[in-house]
Amino acid sequence: MSSTAVVLFTRDLRVHDQRALSAAANRGGTVVPLFVLDDSLWRTGTGANRRLFLRDALADLRDSLRRLGGDLVVRRGDAVDETLRMARATGAERILVGDDVSGYAQTRRRRLERECRRERLELVVEDTIGAVPIGDLAPAHSDHYRRFTPYWRCWRDAPSPAVLDAPARIELPKGVPVGRLPTRAELVADRSSPDLPTGGEAAGRRRLVRWLRDGIHEYDARRDVLAIEGTSRLSPYFHFGCVSAREAVERARSHGRVADEFVRQLCWRDFFLQLLGANPETVREDLRSWEPDWRDDDEGFARWSAGRTGMPIVDAAMRQLRQEGWMHNRGRLVAGSLLTKMLGVDWRRGADVFFDLLVDGDVASNVGNWQWVAGTGADTRPNRTFNPVRQAKRFDRDGAYVRRYVAELRDIEDAYVHEPWRAPRAARPADYPAPVVDVTTMGRARSRARGAR
Repeated sequence: MSSTAVVLFTRDLRVHDQRALSAAANRGGTVVPLFVLDDSLWRTGTGANRRLFLRDALADLRDSLRRLGGDLVVRRGDAVDETLRMARATGAERILVGDDVSGYAQTRRRRLERECRRERLELVVEDTIGAVPIGDLAPAHSDHYRRFTPYWRCWRDAPSPAVLDAPARIELPKGVPVGRLPTRAELVADRSSPDLPTGGEAAGRRRLVRWLRDGIHEYDARRDVLAIEGTSRLSPYFHFGCVSAREAVERARSHGRVADEFVRQLCWRDFFLQLLGANPETVREDLRSWEPDWRDDDEGFARWSAGRTGMPIVDAAMRQLRQEGWMHNRGRLVAGSLLTKMLGVDWRRGADVFFDLLVDGDVASNVGNWQWVAGTGADTRPNRTFNPVRQAKRFDRDGAYVRRYVAELRDIEDAYVHEPWRAPRAARPADYPAPVVDVTTMGRARSRARGAR
């Protein structure tokens, strides 16, 4: 009698280098590829962009599994309850799942462990989200790294498991209802950004191929230039596991030293994963054990959220976020610095806005980067401030990025696009707001932040 295994997909929606799926298929017998739409993850009504990307990814995964002879089984409810129910219904002996680091994911894994012991099922937890297995690297006298540079030195030399091909065949047990995917309308499509990328492994692998062919060789020189496509835009595909981070690192390294900086950015992703895994409370609590004197500047926060700060580069970044569900990393740094270091608004409020809108809204990276910018996290220079005018003049010299997203400034002269308040009175756009902070005092933001410490 052949055995049956249930593979619970989470943030690993692919068939290539999917270690849980391959382990189940290689053992023989039938396989139930299962995805559970867990309402507890969406109860706040946020994340419409990620919902739509997820729907694309699930549809693509179903197509891939059908080509392999199987199918994607979709259920709705509690992930642990539905997985155990499926195991009972099919007589499965094993449950396989990818590891993850959020508080929700850790609770899910502990519940699966407890229930599998109770029902005498074998539980196999595979690493499916990191380029290097999440818990494999640790310094002496600690179970994780709190600083990036020593982590990077260890990570770049660490052996990585081999990248796996897609299984040759998946056989689904007979008589299992596969269930239906949610429609786009059911996923609150009316609240989504208009220019979202297409989700799924097929789209992600095409993007990876184009990036390695056309973009990676100039990444180090172009990655901070706001107005050009100088980055890979692979982050949503990594977040949902449509593309394996391990495979991306291996294929990038085949291009030699030109890929070093891109690979280093993928190391940052693993760094934040292991940091959150060891400190799940940092979703809402500071990594550093002090509390800044945050201000209740509701007007400033509202203007920042709407892209109406009067600081062109920040407004362009926030409007790009609402238009595309994505923001250039340099824009994320500058926008975050203005909110936390210059307006003094709690980073958690900014992180909530980003997490609502970002199609690549990864808990570990979102929280890690926001605390890094705010000076409450892993940054070894917590007083660091990104002056928006200087950043714009350096990384958007001709104002092309600002003009693309801030319609009010499209016709202003080049000399004033970064600082429209300096334009001659007759040339100032009447519908563009005055700066939310006094630009003459921005240079003192760093000293104020240092004094607070």
